[in-house]
This record gives sequence, C-alpha cells and structure tokens, in this order.
Amino acid sequence: MRPSACPGLLRIVPALDGGICRVKLAGGVLSASQALAIADAIDEHASGIVDITNRANLQLRGVKRGHEEALIAALLDAGLGPQDATHAHADDVRNVMVSPAAGRDAHALSDTTALAADLLTLLQSDPRCAALSPKFALLLDGGERLMMLDHPHDIWFSAMQPSDHAEPLYALGLAGCPPVAAEHANALAAVAASDVPALTRALLHTFLDLAAPEHTRMRDVIAAHSVDNVLAHAEPQSGISLLRGEPVERWRREPADASRRLGARQQRDGQRWHIGAQPALGRMNSTTLRGLAVLAQQQNHEGAMLHMTPWQTVLLTDIDTSNVAATLQTLETLGLATTPHNPLTRVIACAGSTGCAKSLADTKADALKLAARGVPAQTQVHLSGCPRSCAAAHCAPYTLLATSQNRYDLYTTQDPRESTGFGRLLARGVTIDEAADILNASAAPPFDEPFDA
Repeated sequence: MRPSACPGLLRIVPALDGGICRVKLAGGVLSASQALAIADAIDEHASGIVDITNRANLQLRGVKRGHEEALIAALLDAGLGPQDATHAHADDVRNVMVSPAAGRDAHALSDTTALAADLLTLLQSDPRCAALSPKFALLLDGGERLMMLDHPHDIWFSAMQPSDHAEPLYALGLAGCPPVAAEHANALAAVAASDVPALTRALLHTFLDLAAPEHTRMRDVIAAHSVDNVLAHAEPQSGISLLRGEPVERWRREPADASRRLGARQQRDGQRWHIGAQPALGRMNSTTLRGLAVLAQQQNHEGAMLHMTPWQTVLLTDIDTSNVAATLQTLETLGLATTPHNPLTRVIACAGSTGCAKSLADTKADALKLAARGVPAQTQVHLSGCPRSCAAAHCAPYTLLATSQNRYDLYTTQDPRESTGFGRLLARGVTIDEAADILNASAAPPFDEPFDA
C-alpha cells in the first residue's frame, strides 16, 4: 500500500475544524436510507455538516475527537463502505466517475451502470490495486449530455457509435479527458464495451509494473515511458486487439451541457424526469440532507435514491410528470437553487480558514458575499484559500486566490496572455467588493459551465 494523507471512510484525517471523513459513493448514488443514516451520524459524531466533492462523493467535516470509530461503524452499517471493509485500500481505490444521469440521460449512447459496477469490483478485488494512489481515477463516459468532461483522469473511456458496430465502442485515453474540440488530444484507441474491464485491468497492472515509487498518477508513468510504451505493454496482457486508425483519431465527443445539472429534464424513457438542485457552495446540514431523503422517498419509496454530482449539486431521478412542480418547490424551500439565475450556482469555494489551516481567507463567507453582490450570467468564479486549489480539479474561468484575510489575486482563463496555472492575472490584492466590481464591469462572453467542487 502507498501511504496517504487523503481522507477516506476508514481513514479520518485531522483538519482545523475537526476530522474529515470522505464517503465514496458508487456512481455518486446515495440511497435515501443511507442519507438519513449520514444525517444521524454527523449530528452525533461530527459538526452536522457535509460537503459534496468535485468527484460526486461526500465529505463529512468536524468529526469529534474520540468519535472516529463510532462514526466509521455507523457508516459501514449503512452499507457505505467498500466490499472489504477490513482494508483501507479497498476504499481508497473506488474512483470511477460516471454521469449522475447514467442509465437515464436521453442523449446517452450507452448505459454505463453495469460496466461501472464491474470496474468498481475489479478495483476492490484485485490485490495489486492496493498499490494505487487514492487519487488514481477512472472515467466511464456513456455519451450523456450531463457529464463532467473537464476532470483529467488517469484512464478514460468514452462511448462512440460507429455505423458498422452493433455493440457500442469505447474510445480510450490516458492522463486526460475525452476530446471535444479539434485542438484536444486524440483518443489513443477504441475497444468494445465488453472488453473494457479486461483492458482496464491490463492498464492498471502496466501502470504498477512501470511506476517508480514516486509515480502516483498515469501522467508520471507516461512522462517516464511514453504513451506508446504503456499501450505496448498493456495490449498483450489484456488479450485484446485495440482498434486504431483514422476513425478513432478523428472521433470527437459531443459537447456536454452542465446547465442540465439544474432544473427538470425528461429522462430517456420519455415518461419520467430528473431534477437537479444545488445547495449553497455544495454544503448541506443534516436537516437539509434529511429533507432530501424524505423527498426522494416520496417519489419512489422502494428505490429512493439521491445522485450527487461533480458540480456540487444533487439529482433526484424517476420523478413523475405530475410531481415535477411540487418537487421543484420543495427543493427551493429546502434552500437549494434549481435554476442558474441564482448567483450561488456560479460560485465555488474551498473549506477556507475556518476549516483548513493552510487557507489564508474565509473563502466560504467571502463566496457568499460575492454572490450577494451578483455574479454575471455565464461567469463562474472559484475562491481558493491557497494555491493547492482543492475545490476545483481544473482551472476555472475566474479564480480568486487568497493572499491574506479579505484579500485576493484575481485570475482569468478567458485571456491566455502571460498565463499562469490559474490563468492571466487581472488584479492583485483585491477585496471581494473590488472583485465583484471587476467581474460585473467586464463580464465574459458565454461559455460552457465546466467547474465543480
């Protein structure tokens, strides 16, 4: 096993506001009964606060000293742990991202739910996967319109449907994202859906065969050995002949639409709907979590589910047409935004100085202040308390990087001139009010909404 400071369900790590426990959700899915169990557990053993993460998991904050084992036991009793709860690595490696609308998105080319379950089983049951970093992650994209495509993944598969194949093919890439625009890196190859698990296993073993002790991500191995060498090592291990050539190289993934994370959207069956809503800054208290669980049970008592998303939103699925209006109203009553008109849907923030010793500013409070001043439509802003950028897995269109309490440097990716890791520096050492004035005076042109936290 690689040592890790990443929080997990079985490994609670200290923070300024208490322990942090990260609950990894298979496909981002949380049953209503599990949501109720978490609400009870965080009231008794933690601060009563839960954050949705940028990989559609849950982070329980403020775990009380001496309550760690009791919290872990409560979560395991609710079925929220790995298949083998005796080993922390079985929890660490459960990193497969899918669409929160998998199996329901009307635009999908392939239903990824069963295949995602196979990959999760592989990661937890293969003993060699114990050596993977907890940050090593896979993407399984079924071509849904509601899909996070901007996170770089160590291994990604994305559905494609050539006319001469009855079975969907999956394009493959390493250390990146599916290509959407012409300037993006091409897919490396393609395989049939049924071959994805075997190829994944071969790629994982190849990574472990080639990785030096300091290599934690696929990008590290590629830098040392090249993409061609990684594939040449993995292909014979898998027993699969990879499909290559011009159709794969020319393939581009249809753009996703992050606006579908909010409001009501008809599902692929044409009869039911899913509804998305966003808690302020992705944070919920136990009362809100209980309210969501009860609302889900009212829609579908037997199989009530909540789907967390990498945009810090919650998706309720399988809602009858007659219940759509009432569900939207209840979500708003619970304090969640259901339309992009709410400026809080355009702001993300890390834990800030109230929860993290490394943060130079109270980013959560400042984000609320910024939203109250108004954030222009089609503009997303990320407040980061330090350069680690924990709340965003990629560069947001605008970043406020804290330099001291109440002061930030403002960056943008809208103009690549003299660009740094956060984009181009627009203003140095501004207050939140000054940043709001700059943003409102020079609103960016429309663009997709790729951010998450």
